Amino acid sequence: MHTDTERCVRAVQSKDARFDGWFFTAVLTTGIYCRPSCPVVPPKPENMVFHPSAASCQQAGFRACKRCRPDTSPGSPEWNQRADLVARAMRLIADGVVDREGVPGLATRLGYSTRQVERQLLAELGAGPLALARAQRARTARLLIETTALPMAQIAFAAGFASIRTFNDTVREVFALSPSELRARTPKRRGPSTPGALSLRLPFRAPLNPDNVFGHLAATAVPGVEEWRDGSYRRTLRLPYGHGIVSLTPGPDHIACRLTLGDLRDLTVAISRCRRLLDLDADPVAVDDQLRTDPVLAPLVDKAPGRRVPRTVDEAEFAVRAVLGQQVSTAAARTHAARLVTAHGEPVDDPEGGLTHLFPAPGALAAADPETLAMPRTRRTTFTTLVRRLADGDLHLGVASDWPRTRAQLLDLPGFGPWTADVIAMRALGDPDAFLPTDLGIRRAARDLGLPSTPAALTARAAAWRPWRAYAVQYLWATDSHPINFLPA
Repeated sequence: MHTDTERCVRAVQSKDARFDGWFFTAVLTTGIYCRPSCPVVPPKPENMVFHPSAASCQQAGFRACKRCRPDTSPGSPEWNQRADLVARAMRLIADGVVDREGVPGLATRLGYSTRQVERQLLAELGAGPLALARAQRARTARLLIETTALPMAQIAFAAGFASIRTFNDTVREVFALSPSELRARTPKRRGPSTPGALSLRLPFRAPLNPDNVFGHLAATAVPGVEEWRDGSYRRTLRLPYGHGIVSLTPGPDHIACRLTLGDLRDLTVAISRCRRLLDLDADPVAVDDQLRTDPVLAPLVDKAPGRRVPRTVDEAEFAVRAVLGQQVSTAAARTHAARLVTAHGEPVDDPEGGLTHLFPAPGALAAADPETLAMPRTRRTTFTTLVRRLADGDLHLGVASDWPRTRAQLLDLPGFGPWTADVIAMRALGDPDAFLPTDLGIRRAARDLGLPSTPAALTARAAAWRPWRAYAVQYLWATDSHPINFLPA
């Protein structure tokens, strides 16, 4: 969008928050860059230059605005609605791959050369993978500076910087303030000072209807791994350097997030996965406008706009749970999953009590005795084949997955039909156009609304909903009285 100068100027002049994260405004006369909704008086159009990323602004020598804090914008929805090289690379960078494995590791995961990855990112985003990762480290550093009382040296290494000097130089360059000056400007109320405990806000684009996403997570919560408590969804997290526990609470203009981490180096990854879990980088206006073009869906959208797709923090975990949920009720699927957690999950300490385990890793499940699995023989074969393929690395489910290719791989597994493959594509892989025409709830909703109820006819009708059919699924599911559609009391 940043190449459409006229549209960008209109968004800046109207202070339209819907475009925050889509592009950034660099002001030639002041040397700062802002989000489109910056509350200050807009600069003259001839003094505006538009960039596709904060990293691109920083590469061009601009500093972050101290008023609108463009580093806290929601992420661009482009990276969650596309499956090309650039989008997959951005999802991996957000997941901390460059910090852990470097640019060569990023390129290997994508199946391209380092040169190809750098060239395509530079062409579309105005910055290469190192600059994009550096901008992300700067955001993480600022978050730690402003929400904890940790020493600066700890913050530097937790944010992913190789040295304290690099940390200091980067913060000064990006924010035009030293780390200590940033902390001095912060109100004195801070989150917990205990190492690893953080309270922060996750921004999103309005509108957001929390009912279906939190309702779904609460209704399907696996005891020991997840719970709904006092208006918050809590769960354990398996992270690159250790484990964590997160509490997510819906608010009118943000999601309150409380993280307890075994290793602060996991902060960036934990935030990225929580945002992905709640689909916070979606563009609800674009989604709802498209779905409203269908006169059958329009009343559903108008009644409760801004529905998100409930996703996952662990793609392999969700695939296992999808198999456990084949042709059984939500309660039965939770029971099966809870047994696996008790038998094969890794114990964790929850300071608040209630959560006891990490969900078992594929390797632990692959080593389990199949005869101990309380499920029909055919589903047992499906389960053991899936976890073995995941453990061996023959099947990789992650943010960099190629959606059509991975779906085809899933359909090749014994016991995997279109419903299982498509629900994994929708909720684990993040495909915004995944569709479930064979789902019983979808077919019932279609029948009640006067839509075609056979899978083939419904799929043909749903062509008008593309590329947002996964969101149409949420609106169709919402016509039922199932607990997944309601925010728990």
